[in-house]
Amino acid sequence: MRSLCFAVLFAAGAAVAQNYPNKPVTVVVPFSAGGPTDTIARLLGERMSRSLGQTVLVENTAGAAGSIAFGRVARATPDGYLVGIGHIGPNVFNGAIYHLQYDLLKDFEPVAMVATNPQILVGKTT
Repeated sequence: MRSLCFAVLFAAGAAVAQNYPNKPVTVVVPFSAGGPTDTIARLLGERMSRSLGQTVLVENTAGAAGSIAFGRVARATPDGYLVGIGHIGPNVFNGAIYHLQYDLLKDFEPVAMVATNPQILVGKTT
């Protein structure tokens, strides 16, 4: 089963929460436009924009199996204005098979499970 979840860096302190958001929020998608993760990010971004009363931008940053995008999120100021959306590939597998410039467990905090995608295996019968 492939799951999508938000990963965001949080800033500690009530001052950030009181005025959040006072500028556009960017959702970084680690894949090119038009795929399922991009579609979900855009639908979620529309609803977040209405709810937050602020523009939510979707930015596609493809490459290196999602590591480029999540590297960008890991290096961002931890204020909640740059968040990443991904699935088990960039959020789990990349940390197991690649040497990353960030730590998936320490640099990110899961925020919400926004979708699931059940998988099935089929074969031809005789």
